Amino acid sequence: MADVVVLGSLNIDVVVRAQRLPTAGQTVTGTSVERRPGGKGANQAAAAARAGVVTRLIGCVGDGDEGPAYRAALAERNVDVDGVRVPPDVATGHALVTVDDAGENTIVVVPGANEQVGDAEVQALRLQPADVLLLQLEVPVTAVRDAVRQARAVGCTVLLNPSPWQRLEDELLDACDTVIVNAVEAEELREAGFDMARAVVTAGSGDVRWGDVVVPAERVEDPVDTTGAGDAFAGALAAALAGGAEHRAALAAGVRAGAVAVLHDGAQDWRF
Repeated sequence: MADVVVLGSLNIDVVVRAQRLPTAGQTVTGTSVERRPGGKGANQAAAAARAGVVTRLIGCVGDGDEGPAYRAALAERNVDVDGVRVPPDVATGHALVTVDDAGENTIVVVPGANEQVGDAEVQALRLQPADVLLLQLEVPVTAVRDAVRQARAVGCTVLLNPSPWQRLEDELLDACDTVIVNAVEAEELREAGFDMARAVVTAGSGDVRWGDVVVPAERVEDPVDTTGAGDAFAGALAAALAGGAEHRAALAAGVRAGAVAVLHDGAQDWRF
């Protein structure tokens, strides 16, 4: 079985619950506030480790109390955090999350230490040909680009979840084996001429597609919180591929992980 290596973000999520999400310029009354682990990189690494594969997370946290505590907690959950650096004089990244009674959310991210991800983290990847490298875009694109170049030189599998969405140059996209996008993002890729056989396309509660392979979504009657569901999907998908699964089985593993994730508060199902 291959390893999953995740280069990405670690955030502290400040989660506020309210009956409904505010519209622009509107104030609503919240019902609770909690601090939870988050960041797409950490979320996806935690999901991959939960699926039972050796998972290494590469990134940065701040040097206050929260960063080392987060690092230690991930290690307790079987994520190898030797590659999570603690640069001085910088705060851990934060995300301000509002969740309504239907489980929908809005998110504002303050990158903090995630902006420090660079050459040191790319060097810490230590990729092997059998590895699966999983990337997102909550760290500098330059680091993502350099990580992909290293992966191509080694010959390992590269999965890119280009979220938060931004249009990337064709050279970077073409160097990835697979991109994981939602339906709106997929349409932009299609219009740009991307080979959609190399795209995993999610649709929230709808079916998931990878080229000609389609896996139906699992219906969840009473979702609690959709935060991190996409990350759970991506991490479980990477883990399944690292374990040798074919596309259909890997998609099914991701769908199952995403369905379970929405039944719990937060992205990683534990609190600070």
